[in-house]
Amino acid sequence: MDINALNKTILKCEKCKRLVDYRNNKEVPLKFKNCKYWNKPILGYGDINGRLLVIGLAPAFNGGNRTGRIFTGDKSSDFLISSLYEAGFTNIPTSENKNDGLKYNNMYISLAVRCAPPDNIPLKSEIMNCSGYLYDEIDSMKNLKAILCLGKLAFDSALSYFKLKNVNTKELKFVNAKYYEIDNMRLYSSYHPSPRNVNTKLLKKDEFINFLKDINKYIKS
Repeated sequence: MDINALNKTILKCEKCKRLVDYRNNKEVPLKFKNCKYWNKPILGYGDINGRLLVIGLAPAFNGGNRTGRIFTGDKSSDFLISSLYEAGFTNIPTSENKNDGLKYNNMYISLAVRCAPPDNIPLKSEIMNCSGYLYDEIDSMKNLKAILCLGKLAFDSALSYFKLKNVNTKELKFVNAKYYEIDNMRLYSSYHPSPRNVNTKLLKKDEFINFLKDINKYIKS
């Protein structure tokens, strides 16, 4: 499916009643009381003709669900975008709102689940409902050389895609800062840049930036 047609389909999606109810009824924090929330499915963003696809988990209620753009306006975004900038993947080091001028270089970024889930934990059925959108995005990336999965759920979503292509994935396990050669590309895995992982030093910024730099070097080779 053409990416523009796919995005129109995603925006209209209301397959998951729990997620629709959650985003429409959850109380907004005081500091965002004057903000008009997006409260719709979140689209992928970046260069669909790029060589790298980054897959995250799901939008945060007060992040992407508020701002209307993937990895924008929350702590995870601060860590990820500043790191991508240092590795040469973005034109600016911040992602604050849809009008800030952020552009991705040679990469597209998307999600396993398009709507904010309660406690950031989607149900298996919700992951399945969204899976086809991710698969279509992967198929749309004709120059794809590498996929970076942020967290195990994103990694499992990528594996599900390859399984549909009858690619053997049995030996592939989620490990931080690792990659596998699969189906003429590389599948990279990293811990998700959540505040918990960052604050506990499970994900260290210098190491993550170096990992991203290695990925950028590979996709340009």
